[in-house]
Amino acid sequence: MTQTTTTDNPYLLLTPGPLSTSRTVREAMLRDWCTWDRDYNELVQSTRQKLAGLATTQTDDYTSVLMQGSGSFCVEAVISSVIPKAGKLLVLTNGAYGDRIVQMAQVHGIHTTVIDFGELAQVDARAVEQTLAADGAITHVAVVHSETTTGMLNPIAEIGAAVKKYGKVYIVDAMSSFGGIPLDVAELSIDFLISSANKCIQGVPGFGFVIAKTSELHKCAGVARTLSLDLYDQWKTMEEQNGKWRYTSPTHVVRAFYQALLELEQEGGVAKRYERYKQNQAILSEGMERLGLRALLPKESQSPFITSFYYPEVESFSFAELYERLKQAGFVIYPGKISQANTFRIGNIGEVYPADMERLLTAVEANRFWL
Repeated sequence: MTQTTTTDNPYLLLTPGPLSTSRTVREAMLRDWCTWDRDYNELVQSTRQKLAGLATTQTDDYTSVLMQGSGSFCVEAVISSVIPKAGKLLVLTNGAYGDRIVQMAQVHGIHTTVIDFGELAQVDARAVEQTLAADGAITHVAVVHSETTTGMLNPIAEIGAAVKKYGKVYIVDAMSSFGGIPLDVAELSIDFLISSANKCIQGVPGFGFVIAKTSELHKCAGVARTLSLDLYDQWKTMEEQNGKWRYTSPTHVVRAFYQALLELEQEGGVAKRYERYKQNQAILSEGMERLGLRALLPKESQSPFITSFYYPEVESFSFAELYERLKQAGFVIYPGKISQANTFRIGNIGEVYPADMERLLTAVEANRFWL
């Protein structure tokens, strides 16, 4: 039987997150929880264990930390908590989210070198290796796995090999990819991986998390430049107080995320979810091409999470009008974010299935007002 999304919402969110969630994930938020209660704290601990298990088979070497706020809060928690005053950060960027890491480092006064590959090129591991060979002062390297600005997927395995060849700490922003594509942080030599509740695991917004190599996290004691975003202290409190957060936690969101983790398991795990997302993206990109809408990126660098499309090259096209027409048809899409071309973006993660992509294509075809 062909599966399609059933929802009590007026439209599907075809965005990189927040995204459309299952009714059962939303229903999980209907109960109140006490942050001091043992049942809730055990739920937190189980969530942390499940996250570590999703990230690697080498769970004895890795741990997870939950952090209040959006994904960017978690990225800043890592950047401001793991790089010592004498450290130096190399940021590899090819979009807005890599640029945001640079901005965070600058705000915290961290000595930073940037390699900007432009918005339309993948990060090149050879350039990373050349920079590390030339600058021994670099201690940490950060990159975005799936750059949501365009839909670009960066080669984190090759980058990680270069980073570890020179013995540096490897930080990966996997905000829009973790849980939606198979990876093992230990095999990839990742020391800190960052993601959020409302992406591929299909929870709701309110907190993010860090998968950390425990030996590297121990080195972060006393390093943090902020109080609320101190990653080490958050982890230490959760470890010593059986899942207790230092400050008020988003209890309803945590329970919804736990339900989303259960539903990921029921789907068949990350590999099965990756297959669904890949199929969604293939149907989308091939169908849009048939309708005369060209993808921004070549297939070899395109992620299965969100796709950028060029505007039709006619004056009669208006993204605002397309957006409103598709919203009326039951779909919400995303504006573009790059500076080099006029684009819009369509995501295919969340509680979205191939039949939904087919319905979307039917709606786009029926609303090609620019022809």
